[in-house]
Amino acid sequence: AVHETVSLEEPAFPEPEDLTETLLQLLSAPNIASKESVVRTYDHEVKGNTALKPLQGEYGGPNDAAVIKPLDSSWKGIVISCGMNPNYGKINAYWMAASAIDEAVRNNVAVGGRRIALLDNFTWGNPEKPERLGSLVRACQACYDFATAFKAPFISGKDSLYNESPLGPVTPTLLITALGVIPDVRLTTSMDVKAPGNSLYIVGQTFKELGGSEYYKLRGHMGKTVPKVRAAQAKRNFRAVTKAIDLGFVKACHDLSEGGLAVTAAEMALAGGYGMELNLKKVPSKALNRNDFLLFSESNSRFLIEVPEKAKNDFEAVMKGKVCAEIGRVTKNPKLTVHVLDGTVVVDASLTALRQSWKETLSSGV
Repeated sequence: AVHETVSLEEPAFPEPEDLTETLLQLLSAPNIASKESVVRTYDHEVKGNTALKPLQGEYGGPNDAAVIKPLDSSWKGIVISCGMNPNYGKINAYWMAASAIDEAVRNNVAVGGRRIALLDNFTWGNPEKPERLGSLVRACQACYDFATAFKAPFISGKDSLYNESPLGPVTPTLLITALGVIPDVRLTTSMDVKAPGNSLYIVGQTFKELGGSEYYKLRGHMGKTVPKVRAAQAKRNFRAVTKAIDLGFVKACHDLSEGGLAVTAAEMALAGGYGMELNLKKVPSKALNRNDFLLFSESNSRFLIEVPEKAKNDFEAVMKGKVCAEIGRVTKNPKLTVHVLDGTVVVDASLTALRQSWKETLSSGV
């Protein structure tokens, strides 16, 4: 096996002044756009025991996981979530695998899951070629490192190897499925915002990690700095979010993934039918002095959480010592507004425009 380092550079391009159009374009990107036309072709109501469905609310927002209640005699539920980041595999197979694990776990945590087990699905090129085997070994090492770090055992999985053609190998890809338990499905948390006046908190730190991101892809770049997983910090944040959900302090929770904070906020707002006002100045970050990077970085282990006014002090007490900050509020005005580091507004988009961009790409079905 040969570990092959890809020679890539971080792109240099000016920061756009108006990021509204950028956000609308990202919402239309195939990896982010609504998958409702696909989801609706499958039956997710078998036996009528689905407590949290793939699509949320009147406008079909994307929930982070599905929850089922398998037993009539118990309120316990099973939480099913996934994580996959193929673009990262073009840069670094180790952090691609680590990011898939983190995403699957945090999607589970976002709705109330815990006691998580994992399944892997590898899609790779010819492992008889040293460089292909090298990247596969690195991905497997990440699986070991972060399954042990998160205490989330692999209980099953499969692989599909030898995926090559005269055009070259398939992008090294790992799909992680996470299975968790929620003690009471009535405590399940969805991703749509619930009421104007509620506060919005970001949990987790934002880094300059845009390699393989949807934002770089939109700009025609790949980059080299893929998101890493800082397991110790992630675990502390995950445990705190779980506690806050169990205590009833969380009205809505959505993980930050493709498209970063901007896309997560847009999805929560367009699903709930209420607007948001955010201030990037308060976002916990490191080595970031550009508004577009703060909005679109895909750093792992992060959540955007809606907390009612009466629970703010209790929520902040649970999150004390964790990376967490209040960055905005839910508004009755149906638009997403983002104030940036110098106080100016760089995103000012109506929910109608956000919803239209998000739904149009795959609206014709498959």
